[in-house]
Amino acid sequence: MTTRWEDLAPGVVRRRLPGWDETVGAVACVDGVLLFDAGPSLPAGAELGDELRERFGRPVTRVVLSHPHFDHVLGAGAFPDAERYGPPLTDWSPVADDAVRQGVDPALARAAADALGALPPAREVAGELALDLGGGREVVLAALGAAHSPHDLVALVPGPVPVVFCGDLVEESGEPQAGPDADPARWPAALDRLLALGGPEARYVPGHGAVVDAAFVRAQRTALAERFGVAPAAS
Repeated sequence: MTTRWEDLAPGVVRRRLPGWDETVGAVACVDGVLLFDAGPSLPAGAELGDELRERFGRPVTRVVLSHPHFDHVLGAGAFPDAERYGPPLTDWSPVADDAVRQGVDPALARAAADALGALPPAREVAGELALDLGGGREVVLAALGAAHSPHDLVALVPGPVPVVFCGDLVEESGEPQAGPDADPARWPAALDRLLALGGPEARYVPGHGAVVDAAFVRAQRTALAERFGVAPAAS
């Protein structure tokens, strides 16, 4: 049901998925939809595509993957014809293995990894990349390097109130998770760059949890710096 999608700005929505409470976002384009993250499986991705087509009357034509963790990426194979931006992986089996460890059905995890492996690698973003979506709208992708994961990519939707899709660089429903592939020493600086990108008035959409403001992101940056022994931001 499209009512599960939360309106953030005109043509900009997000949905929290069941299971791991991960967030996916979407931005309506002139001829399609940009999807930010794709859920944990091919059925989940297909459901998102169906819901967005029902809501906007257009197919998903671009997929942005915030980082290579199963709950955010394994649904992307449901969109074989979409342009993809994100980590340029060719072997998705380690991601599928992690999905199985977290409770995803092994057959679903393998099918999702195989579907992604059959596609060309996603386009890796270096620095910032502005995508022209037509109709005077653009989305800015920004690669913030290694922090929560080896490849953290965020998306800014400019507007009177900007919207920033943060992936798991920001989490609201629990303490930010730093797994074995995280680079904690760089995480606070990544949040500094995130705040500079979105600005003080933006709505920041975390990878898990409710939409937050810049003050929340700054507080989480301070907490992460203290947690990992990183120097405070320069004044």
